[in-house]
Amino acid sequence: MGNREDLLAGAKRCLIERGWSNTTVRDIAAAAGVSHAAIGYHFGSRDALLTQALVAAVDELGGQVADSSFDLSEEGLKRLIDSFGEHRALWVAQLEALVRAERSPDVRRHLAQGLREARAGVGGAVQSALVIGLMVQWLLDPEEAPSAKEVTDGIRAVAAEI
Repeated sequence: MGNREDLLAGAKRCLIERGWSNTTVRDIAAAAGVSHAAIGYHFGSRDALLTQALVAAVDELGGQVADSSFDLSEEGLKRLIDSFGEHRALWVAQLEALVRAERSPDVRRHLAQGLREARAGVGGAVQSALVIGLMVQWLLDPEEAPSAKEVTDGIRAVAAEI
């Protein structure tokens, strides 16, 4: 791997181990085995690198959680919900990035682009809203968050009302 790839891999590790807010340029450089000046050279800023690392990590996670598209079946929702516990640090890093986007136009632009891609296609906007809502509930209060069965039953009930 080259410095750019090493930096992405190091940034992914830091996001998972330290979170967005606690990851410094020095942390990433140490994890990647390169000088911290390489971050500016290859990515322009820490936020730009962390954003790209987060997008890559979420893409990898998406491949594990769903085959090719988000699955609203009870089994698909169960895989998603299970990932909140199995990959908690990555889901928390996404929430941190959302908060960071409020003050960083670059982070906002990258995350908004990812959200636009997630919303593409039939039902994409509803699926995105569902994922974000479930993520928040499961990260804050997993004991009371809805199960996959409760969510699919709720989707059926809403669909019947429409």
